[in-house]
Amino acid sequence: MIYLVLILFIFSTSVNVYFFRLHRNKQKEMIYMRDKLRSIIDIETRERILLQTDDKYIQSLLVQINRLIDENQETIANYKNIEHSMRKMLSNISHDLKTPLTVILGYTEMIHYNKNLAEDKREQFLQTIHLKTEEVLELINRFFDLVKLESGDKKISCSRIELCELSRKIILEYNEILIHKAFDVSIDIPDEAVYVWGSEEALESVLHNLISNAIQYGADGKMIRFQIRVTENTVYVEVTDKGKGISELHRDRVFERMYTLEDSRNNQYQGSGLGLTITKRFIEQMEGTISLDSVPFENTTFTVGLKRIRF
Repeated sequence: MIYLVLILFIFSTSVNVYFFRLHRNKQKEMIYMRDKLRSIIDIETRERILLQTDDKYIQSLLVQINRLIDENQETIANYKNIEHSMRKMLSNISHDLKTPLTVILGYTEMIHYNKNLAEDKREQFLQTIHLKTEEVLELINRFFDLVKLESGDKKISCSRIELCELSRKIILEYNEILIHKAFDVSIDIPDEAVYVWGSEEALESVLHNLISNAIQYGADGKMIRFQIRVTENTVYVEVTDKGKGISELHRDRVFERMYTLEDSRNNQYQGSGLGLTITKRFIEQMEGTISLDSVPFENTTFTVGLKRIRF
């Protein structure tokens, strides 16, 4: 009987010691997890919590905590990228506004203070003021268009659009500029009507931006090609130039919010980086696609894919 009591006592003591150690180990593991998580949050490191444990519940908890850490770090990175883009956009817009406004101020002062200014000079100055004012207004309108698109306040209304005639009309608007700049122009548009799903206003904005970009940034190549290709379900619009092109490093970023083309194509041009971002947002709302292929001084092609309509 005494031996039985002694055996039960030893067994009970062993069990208590085991559970005490188990509890203490779990406590240590939880304390480590708490302190490590606090350190990751306070220092904003890209670490994850690594812990060797046999406890399946703690293992499962670690998986979820590390998922949360990854998502938090991704959110922080996205926020910092947006903050950087916003600062860059404001800097570029400030530059773009300052230049024409300085010209406007200079010419208005000359008109105001020079009482003996010849009539032809006055008319020339007024014309310059008008052009620069339109430039400022266009920049402001683009900025607010992007803000509305980003916030979801600007919803375009889509319907069946005849793309070929619309394209001819827009290209014709650049005829004098292309002749003046001595561009070699190649236009390949089907004779028959081609219908796509889209918004006429949005498509006009997209085509204007792609053509003007090709003229501005492809000036070194003195060539522009505009082509419409029709497949079973998709209509492709391709705008090509032979300018300096866009390096592979920047190729995937030109459609980012407020990413400026002067970083990747030609330093003599300064832009706010709004055009291609707005273009992409419009195309996305029309359920289309846009892509870029660039070989410096050979061809830089923007390709827009639009849903084909057959009725």
